Formats: sequence, structure tokens, C-alpha cells
Amino acid sequence: QVQLVESGGGLVQAGGSLRLSCAASGSFFRLGVMGWYRQAPEKQRELVATITGGGRTTYADSVKGRFTISRDNAKNAVYLQMNSLKPEDTAVYYCNAEGFTPYKSVYWGQGTQVTVSS
Repeated sequence: QVQLVESGGGLVQAGGSLRLSCAASGSFFRLGVMGWYRQAPEKQRELVATITGGGRTTYADSVKGRFTISRDNAKNAVYLQMNSLKPEDTAVYYCNAEGFTPYKSVYWGQGTQVTVSS
């Protein structure tokens, strides 16, 4: 089992920055792809960014150039640096990770609220 705990959400004005963190713990051999998703009210959950263990990244078009995903494999952690935030970035942000125990499963954090005021 893998437990994911997010932190770093909050309220920020448009144009501001926030940094989300997600720490993984539990019994697993290794973590695979880790990522961030978000869900705004009355909308479906959507991919924000992912990162492989080797550091390969992907981003949603809406956040390219503004958000940066990174990870620290030694700490089993993934981060999301969010700059130039917009009101439309307001959502609950969820951490996601592939955990090998040794069988692969997908795990989710509980979510952290990000609110961007105009």
C-alpha cells in the first residue's frame, strides 16, 4: 500500500505562485510515474503534469510554461511549482502515483485546495 499526502495549497491572488508537495509512504518496492491532477467544481478531474522516475515530464497545454513538476526519488516525493496563477487554475489538486508492491497499482492523495482570486 502507498499513502500519498499533499500539502501547500491555499489562497493566492492572480499572478502569484504556490508550490505543492506530495510525500509517499507505506510498503512498496518503488514508485513509477507520479503526477498531479486537478478537479474544479462541476468539472471532470484532469491531468496537470506527470513525471517518470527518470525525470521525463508531460504537461497539460493549459499549464505549460507556468507550472513545473519535479520529484525527489530519495524522499519519495513529487512537487508542483505553480507560477503566474490564473483564476481558472482554481481546483482541488490531487497527487497520483504508480506504486509497485510488487504489483502495480495507482494511488491517490486526499487532495489540496488551490484558490486563485482575480
